Amino acid sequence: MRSVLIDANAIIGFLDPDDALHTRAIEGLKAASGGMTTTWPAVTEASHILGHRDWSFQHALVEMIEDGSLAIAPLTEKDAPRIRALMSKYRDQPMDLADASLVRIAERDGVDTIISLDRDFRIYRAEGIGALKILPKP
Repeated sequence: MRSVLIDANAIIGFLDPDDALHTRAIEGLKAASGGMTTTWPAVTEASHILGHRDWSFQHALVEMIEDGSLAIAPLTEKDAPRIRALMSKYRDQPMDLADASLVRIAERDGVDTIISLDRDFRIYRAEGIGALKILPKP
């Protein structure tokens, strides 16, 4: 089973039923085949936003990691130069650390699909892959 990446905004939309993008997040998860993978920067971003809404959303996020329904791709210092290069290349967006880490994982691990609810991933290009397939379809 091939993994798909998931962006912070899709995690937030999935966990918060009152989020404006909740329905779109559910559509993205239903369209995905395979497990979900993210990065610690994306988890941190999602947790920060969810924490301002209701502590139980943060609890649910950690529970997803704990039960294995959300995998965390490891990042090391060897990924930092590419992450920095991506953030520099897309500085006009601007590309944040969470998005850069996801593009880096796509490149490094050959993952070509992401669940994301923002427009930025339409612009980003992963080296060796090109445009990522975005779920749900924009």
